[in-house]
Amino acid sequence: MSVTIKDIAKLANVSHTTVSRALNDSPLINQETKERIRQLAESLNYTPNYNAKSLVLDRSYNLGLFFSTLHTGTSAGFLYEAVKGVNDVIKDSYNLIVRGIDDYTSYEKVNRKSYDGIIVMSQSSSDQPFIEYASANEIPLVVLNREIDNVQVMNLIPDDQGGAFRVVQYLIRQGHRDIAIIEGKQNFKSTQARLDGYNEAMMRNGVAIRDEYKVQGNYDLESGYAAMNRLLELEAIPTAVFCCNDDMALGAIKAIHERRLSVPDDISVVGFDDHIFSGFMSPALTTVHRPIEQISREGAAKLLNFIETKQIEKKTILFRTELVIRDSVKSIWEAET
Repeated sequence: MSVTIKDIAKLANVSHTTVSRALNDSPLINQETKERIRQLAESLNYTPNYNAKSLVLDRSYNLGLFFSTLHTGTSAGFLYEAVKGVNDVIKDSYNLIVRGIDDYTSYEKVNRKSYDGIIVMSQSSSDQPFIEYASANEIPLVVLNREIDNVQVMNLIPDDQGGAFRVVQYLIRQGHRDIAIIEGKQNFKSTQARLDGYNEAMMRNGVAIRDEYKVQGNYDLESGYAAMNRLLELEAIPTAVFCCNDDMALGAIKAIHERRLSVPDDISVVGFDDHIFSGFMSPALTTVHRPIEQISREGAAKLLNFIETKQIEKKTILFRTELVIRDSVKSIWEAET
């Protein structure tokens, strides 16, 4: 038979609650008692029973990682980086449950009994009611990716607008003036932030913004391909295209190649996110590195601290995005005469 907490409690002459707290590094137990119980548990080859721990400590040992949606607009690379970042921190301390908020018709099953804490990878204001619900029900909560209004939470966000500004300004500094944008999914906060960055760079540098150069995408390969084909039908084809994520940039490059045009000789293409495949494309993609894995790691670390200390910090932390220059942009400056 396997050793239980009650067996250790009997040998240590303490309650089974004290054993549970000691093995869980509770601040309620002094260090000497913790050390004695840990050594005893080790000598008996004790293996934790998470169901029993949940009952004693009133925990589920579940953490929720909630996306606004898992159906459209959430790229595989974005999902991977977010899950990896959180998983690297929690390791085997908790079970990680990944869900899409738009799958829920009501939130009643999302509660303190089901989740010890929640990370929301917020992509759209449509998840505001979920964030307000979790906050009102005092579930330890961290919100990533989107700046949150009206609810005081720990909020970790990337500087999407600054990144978009830098990549479009880079195109302008390479001599481009006819610069199109393939926008992201409608109603996503990141879509608006990246469009704002594009507009800011164009206006600050005195470059005309043409309505026909703004084409709607959906953050997937297919929409990048379709949007680029629309741009290629224009009478004045742009010399450069800012795609609001790398997936759409890949679709756009396919459309360009099918017209027997070259990237970057005929059309320069830049992306956003710096997914793992972006440096291995041909040509390697100039893009913006968005530190989603880092944000997810730090968000998970904050959440674990909240759960253990029962002290919730409420502030906004901004993460810088970085321009990554590769091979997909051509300089078109003509020598002055």
